[in-house]
Amino acid sequence: MDLEQRIEKYAELLVVKGCALEQGQELYLNAPVQVVGFVRTLVKKAYEHGASYVTVNWHDGLVNRYTYDNAPLERFEHLPEWSAERANSMARNGAAVLTILSEDPLVMRGADQAKLVARTVAAHVDCKEYYDAIDFGKMRWCIAGAASEQWATRVFPETSPKESVARLWNAVLDASRVDEDPLAAWDKHQSSFAARKQWLNDQHFVALHYTASNGTDLVVGLLDRAHWEGGGQEGADGIYFFPNIPTEEVFTSPDRMHVDGIVYSALPLIHHGAPVEDFWIRFEGGRAIDYGAREGADILKGIIETDENSCRLGECALVPFKSPIRNTGILFYETLFDENASCHLAFGKGFPECYENGYEMSCLELLNAGVNDSATHVDFMIGTPDINIKGIHADGSTTNVFVNGNWAHDVL
Repeated sequence: MDLEQRIEKYAELLVVKGCALEQGQELYLNAPVQVVGFVRTLVKKAYEHGASYVTVNWHDGLVNRYTYDNAPLERFEHLPEWSAERANSMARNGAAVLTILSEDPLVMRGADQAKLVARTVAAHVDCKEYYDAIDFGKMRWCIAGAASEQWATRVFPETSPKESVARLWNAVLDASRVDEDPLAAWDKHQSSFAARKQWLNDQHFVALHYTASNGTDLVVGLLDRAHWEGGGQEGADGIYFFPNIPTEEVFTSPDRMHVDGIVYSALPLIHHGAPVEDFWIRFEGGRAIDYGAREGADILKGIIETDENSCRLGECALVPFKSPIRNTGILFYETLFDENASCHLAFGKGFPECYENGYEMSCLELLNAGVNDSATHVDFMIGTPDINIKGIHADGSTTNVFVNGNWAHDVL
């Protein structure tokens, strides 16, 4: 296949497997203006697969940056009513949501963090119907990437813009398993997660102990009624979809009150278009109590202090160092891809689907059970080539989960 054929197959993959779009369903498509050609292909594929209507929410990184640089803080403390109503109405109408990432990863470098934090909180307050529908499996959603010149020249600065875009497209497509039959490839990929999840769930670990030569020495508590997920996700309606394309991780929501020790980053964190590099975080009783970074300490502070619970973990995810994305040797500067090249943790919101009957519980009930709740969810990568992870059992005995960056047991 040539590149254009692969891109068309990719568009179909996002609609059919990512969003699991049904006949007569609406599609809400969030996309940057830089990839208008790809968006047209997505819209065409959506209608071919039965969409009743497609709404495209366009945005542009530089326009957003101008707004953050010039509008006063109070303008970010609430969303415009029309904007909130659009998102909330999509939830009421049962739309599927497809979000395309393609902006310059560093477009917000140096922007006012107070404004970025305010907008994050405002979005989750003003669009509560929308975010509740996503968090509790009432909407099917997918996040994926598309190559733009702005993103590609960050990833491949040594080549011409045209060549960089082509290289990034091929990297995105390879990571997303776009071959002659990507729909079948993703069915096979999904089945590969089953044995790994089963093994982890059968262990009934009460905690994971992470160590690495960079100084990481962290114990993350696990919940009795929590379980491991990975690959795709079954919504509250029983329909299977893939929230992230690509994905290589198995993950769970840890005990928000029992995280202790120190952890060091393995890859840069790009948050809202700004980098945090070479950072560390110390936890005590589940809270991040101290931290530092070579660059972006103010951004890290904004993440940790977004709200009351953003200082606690909502996710721990396991990804072998030999993952397909890590093997490319490419730093994508985009968490969707980079988190699938490394074990990672996440501040903020936990996952109802990772807790027994979680979809049937309220946010407060989940919080009281130990699943974190927050307006934010920010992944950060900690998986080094020598990271070791031991699972701790209730009797204090341990089982190796990772040895030198990779799975200790071949259960596939």
